[in-house]
Amino acid sequence: MLPVPKMFPYRRLVAGLGVLAMVTLVACGPATLPQGDRITDADEAQNRAVHRFNVALDQAVVGPTARGYGTIVPEPMRIGVDNFASNLSQPSYVLNNLLQARIGQATQNVVRFLVNSTIGIGGIFDPATAIGVPAAKTDFGQTLHIWGVPEGDFVMLPGFGPSTTRDTVGLIVDMATNPVRQVVAPGERHYVTGVQLLDLLGDRYEVDDVFDDLIYDSADSYAQLRSLYLQSRRFALGGGASATAALDGDDADIYADPYIDPY
Repeated sequence: MLPVPKMFPYRRLVAGLGVLAMVTLVACGPATLPQGDRITDADEAQNRAVHRFNVALDQAVVGPTARGYGTIVPEPMRIGVDNFASNLSQPSYVLNNLLQARIGQATQNVVRFLVNSTIGIGGIFDPATAIGVPAAKTDFGQTLHIWGVPEGDFVMLPGFGPSTTRDTVGLIVDMATNPVRQVVAPGERHYVTGVQLLDLLGDRYEVDDVFDDLIYDSADSYAQLRSLYLQSRRFALGGGASATAALDGDDADIYADPYIDPY
């Protein structure tokens, strides 16, 4: 079984809800893309059907399991699991940093991995952040973005959640090329996957209230989720102070994909 990428789409959704999504929902009300930006959703009917499946899966399995995990497992242990799972993602970050010709970020991630793998006891603790070496998170979807590949259509993936054509390709490549897969013995890969799935449950637990508000209390949770995902993803790809200004409506075009097809 392949290791689960740290930045696979469902994780982006959960993490985004804890950061940009919360700001958007509180400050701006219902999530909408900035005026003039575009959504390409050629298979909306199929995507909505997948979304209904994902909601049912969350309601029946993921949500209750996450709440049980968060209630039973003490917070220090959940933090340790998160740290360990994050450390497993560092080699993949380094690979994509190099493909993006971002040598500084690659070096930063290498240093972080070495520090946390040794002093941090395999990544259970996070001394690297304490000494000022945070993770420079990335993925192959971002690599494709930097290479000039357009965003493509919005896609809802079964069990994974929102994505785009470009990010779906990136997800597949990240899963296939994850350096962890090359060094972990085949019989032990399921342990790695198990840790990363526990980490996902911890993330889901941390944003439980916001997630439920978005998914279960929204008049059209699909449209909200689609808009929110595209905002957070384009924000992550764009970055910078100008992206922050866009949250206040000062720059409506910052979320736009700079490589989007003009026609």
